[in-house]
Amino acid sequence: MYLDSRADAALRSLSAEGRWCADEAPGLSRAVAEAELTGTHAVLDAGRIEALDLTGAWFLRHLEDRLRRAGIPFEWRGARPEALEFAGRLLGDAAAPPAPTQRREEPLGALGRWTVRLGSQVHDGLEFLGRIYLVWAGAFAHPRRLRAKSIVRHVYETGIQAIPIVALIAFLISVIVAYIGAQELRQFGGEVYVVDLVTLSVLRELGVLLTAIIVAGRSGSAFAAEIGVMRLNEEIDALRAIGINVVEVLVLPRVIGLIIALPLLTIIADAMGLAGGAVLAWLVLDIPFNQFLVRMQEAIAPTTFWAGLLKAPVFAFVIAMIGTFRGIQVRDTSRELGRLTTVAVVESIFTVLFVDAVFAIVYWNLDF
Repeated sequence: MYLDSRADAALRSLSAEGRWCADEAPGLSRAVAEAELTGTHAVLDAGRIEALDLTGAWFLRHLEDRLRRAGIPFEWRGARPEALEFAGRLLGDAAAPPAPTQRREEPLGALGRWTVRLGSQVHDGLEFLGRIYLVWAGAFAHPRRLRAKSIVRHVYETGIQAIPIVALIAFLISVIVAYIGAQELRQFGGEVYVVDLVTLSVLRELGVLLTAIIVAGRSGSAFAAEIGVMRLNEEIDALRAIGINVVEVLVLPRVIGLIIALPLLTIIADAMGLAGGAVLAWLVLDIPFNQFLVRMQEAIAPTTFWAGLLKAPVFAFVIAMIGTFRGIQVRDTSRELGRLTTVAVVESIFTVLFVDAVFAIVYWNLDF
């Protein structure tokens, strides 16, 4: 027997039992086709099914369709088998529309799942941040834990090797800003103010922001990929097995190395940006270099240079933390490695822009 059908007053109870699989298809077909469907309400029960595959799920859906055509409302005792939903999607079997309450619960359920995932990610991120601070604080008592050789290597890889691309992009962006500014200011006879525009924009915003974005795409992705590959190769598990602190060995040197490298890159980007503005002012506006320097000194305040440079260590910490955090999260497959590397870059750039906006508000309130 595959389907036990019992009637109690106006209630019809249909209890599926046994194996609802492809090898039992003839018997299942007869059981569903011959099931007596009477009464004003029906209750379906799958609690006694021993095995259920796609064929059995299709027969259960066919039973539901018979009840709908007969005009008999029904409900499941316990949870409705998930295989029925999968069978419907796979076979293109049109199920009856869900009840209004189910339609209202579905977006609420999605919102709840998203909230839980977000809360879990925030918790994991704060825990990772705390571990970095604990290891960093412990390194002050034991300076050898800072691993100077590893820090120097990361300064070289993230800083010195990035100088060409940072310098080139800063130079070109400054030229573009100066050219657009010259075209607009020429209408009012204020070409000389191109110097003010280039100087303030490069020193306060563009120099450090462009450098941070380049480093996020270059070094942040490298951090996530390197540590992610170590996760896939179980090297991190091996380090933990022999009692080595992964944060101390893999995370902290990268964080400190980038905190050292990014301010230095910012200074280079500022210099190349000012050089680009000076070259364009000389070629397009006939402003000689000595006049450019004099006007530049008049345009900047004592805090202009430091307003941009103070952002660099904060941006560096954010980029290094996100890159290493996403790398440690890699699990199982190379596809996950690629996904989390992309996530690291996107999150780093977004967070850098968000932090830059916070700096702008703070500077505005402090008149810095």
